[in-house]
This record gives sequence, C-alpha cells and structure tokens, in this order.
Amino acid sequence: MKMSMDWQDYECLDAGNGEKLERFGNYFFRRPDPQAIWTVNNYDAWKNIDGFYHRNTEGGGYWEFKKNLPEFWTISYKHLVFKISPTNFKHTGIFPEQAVNWDFMMNKIKRCNREIKVLNLFAYTGCASMAVSSVGAKVVQVDASRGMSEWAKENMHLSHLENNEIHFIVDDCVKFVEREIRRGNKYDAIVMDPPSYGRGPNKEVWKFEKNIYHLIDLCMQVLSEKPLFFLINSYTTGISSIVLENILKTTMLKKFPEGKVEAGEIGIPIKRDHLILPCGIYGRWEEKD
Repeated sequence: MKMSMDWQDYECLDAGNGEKLERFGNYFFRRPDPQAIWTVNNYDAWKNIDGFYHRNTEGGGYWEFKKNLPEFWTISYKHLVFKISPTNFKHTGIFPEQAVNWDFMMNKIKRCNREIKVLNLFAYTGCASMAVSSVGAKVVQVDASRGMSEWAKENMHLSHLENNEIHFIVDDCVKFVEREIRRGNKYDAIVMDPPSYGRGPNKEVWKFEKNIYHLIDLCMQVLSEKPLFFLINSYTTGISSIVLENILKTTMLKKFPEGKVEAGEIGIPIKRDHLILPCGIYGRWEEKD
C-alpha cells in the first residue's frame, strides 16, 4: 500500500459505515465511500460539517450544504495549488490519494537529467499534468470533457505554470493516440487514469475491461526509444493490481526488458484510528535508475 503522508491542506479524519469524513482546506465534508464498510460508533466528529453528499438509492446523489460555501477555494500540495469545488458527482476536483503518484513522477523526472515529454490521458482536472510540468516536463493532457480541461487550465494558473509547455486536448483518448501514431509523435512518459465506463466527446464508449489492453498497446507505439515511465491508475471495481502488473509485463516489460514493473494499492491514512482507506490500484513500468 502506497500513501502520501505530506498533505497539509487535506485530511481524511474518519471513515466507516460506507462514508468518509474529510477536510479540504478549511471545509469539512461527508461523502459516500464504498470501501469503508467497517463500523463507526462515534459520530460526534461528523456533526460539524460544511457539506454532506447524499447517495440516491437509484444512483447519483446530491449535496446538502450546512452553510453558504464559496464557489471554489484552493488547497496546496507542496508547491502545487489546486482549485476545489464540490460537483454534482460527489467529486471535488482532486483525488488526494494521487499525490503518491505525483511524487513518483516528479522525483523520476528530476533524477533523469534529460528533457521529458509526458502524455497524460483521462487527465481530469490536470493535477498530474501540473505536477510533472512543475519539474520541467513538457506535457500533453487529454480529456473528453471540455469542462475538466478548463478546470485544468485554472490549476495551471494557480500553480503559476502558464509559461510552461502544457497542451490541453479535448478528445477521445483512444482516437487521439491513434492520430499521434499516424503523426509520428513520441513521448518519454505516459500516465493514465482511465474510468470504469465513459463516453468520448462524440459518444465513443469506453469500458475498462474491454479497452484497456488495446489502449496500452497503442500507447507503446508513441513511446520514445528510451521511455522513463508508464503509469496506470484505476478505480475500477473488481480489477486487481495484479491485472495491471500482468498487462505491463506482457507489453512494456516485453518491449523494454531493461525496466521494471511494480503494482499495488494506493490509500489514505485515516486520522482518528490510524486505519487506511483503500483508494484504488496502480501499475507502473519504469526505467531503472
């Protein structure tokens, strides 16, 4: 299990009974979490909250805010600054557990002592893009949502990276990579956070189990001759980290045997009782130092 212990502006204060209690800066939220199935008997700390996301039985849900909140605010992770704003899908614009992957990528790029071009697929609000850009990488980030791409641009300005080379592409990720193959463009590193299910801007259907292997196979065709890393993150229920490990061993490691493959879980420490909240899986191939 990999966890980031360096957050100052974010905490998971408690979790259980299918929910988690979190602090984003100065604001406290209660949100559903399907992994937190153990029992919490003491709910005293859960009463003083600013927002409560209620899950509907038929799917979806809605926010109940205890007081008027600003439209958005910011939180920092080390030298990075991100916009926070509760969305209708219970998200806030950031997945704090991903900080452990940001650290891996930033450290890898800083140590390599060469120019690195990164492709970020399913980039969401661009937090990973800002992380790698902040240490000098050139970045192309792709997401099917124009709204998420605009949010990512806001994160770029908040982190004072507007003078860096970051390209924001609104497109279906598979179709974009296919075009990059035809154009002959190459990348030294790829990071992706594919959803379990999604649709592209032209109603292209994405299903993780059906499409992930094909996308990785395509991505290998846009890698440079000396790639630095290939990182996959997933929240898809029922997919083990061993699946990602096996895929990378039969693709990346087969083509680049001088590298190494690692896979596992990522999580968040729970402040109240020092438990760990599991938050997904990762698989990565990386160049050996």
